Amino acid sequence: MLAYKFVSTMMDHIELITREESESINKAAEWIADSIAKDGLLHLFGCGHSHLLVEDFFYRAGGMVPVNAILETSIMLHEGAVKSSKVERMSGYAEHILDNYIVHPGEVIIVISNSGINSLPVEMAMAAKAKGLKVVALCSSAYSGDETRHHSGHRLRDIADLVIDNHMPHGDALVELPSSGVKMASGSTAIGSIILNMVMTSVAEKLIDRGIEPPIYVSGNVSGGFEHNQAYIDRYRSRIKHL
Repeated sequence: MLAYKFVSTMMDHIELITREESESINKAAEWIADSIAKDGLLHLFGCGHSHLLVEDFFYRAGGMVPVNAILETSIMLHEGAVKSSKVERMSGYAEHILDNYIVHPGEVIIVISNSGINSLPVEMAMAAKAKGLKVVALCSSAYSGDETRHHSGHRLRDIADLVIDNHMPHGDALVELPSSGVKMASGSTAIGSIILNMVMTSVAEKLIDRGIEPPIYVSGNVSGGFEHNQAYIDRYRSRIKHL
């Protein structure tokens, strides 16, 4: 069954990520732990479906508190899916988006883009580096420089200080339909969530090793959860725009 083909392919990719990307994941976690230990934030940015991962790791039960989600509505699907794709290919917009958020030198931003070839994520990495942030790219290595849509010819992975390769194939879809050869069942969102959970749990572990209690949200639907979270919200609300 094709359903099981998708599951087995994803399991293979998880093993591949664990084997090939552990060093990059650990380095990203080290940078983020360094920033949080100094009262810094982690910033997350993605366009289109990559934006789903930004929301998934923001204000989430079991998630790290000092996470600043850069949520630009023009690149979200609910404001027009086709429009979001066109905006992602525009040049000159990233700097204006980033200027609406509080960022400090030495903090980390993870820019999420499966292809890593469109102008907006490339220029977000450039704008972040200009402000002194460390840039981690979460993307696939399956896209060549010849495909880039940025006038510089650079891909996201060329700009970033560190790359975590999600190892998704060109086009993202994983399961080929026997009748037509068309592929379906994209894997970048699911594998991206696994990678980011690996990063963030490693951040927590590194903070504990330093004697720092990791700032973690708990569910507001368990006893004491609201009060636990409110203390963190009061601490970070002035710095995290969308709290």
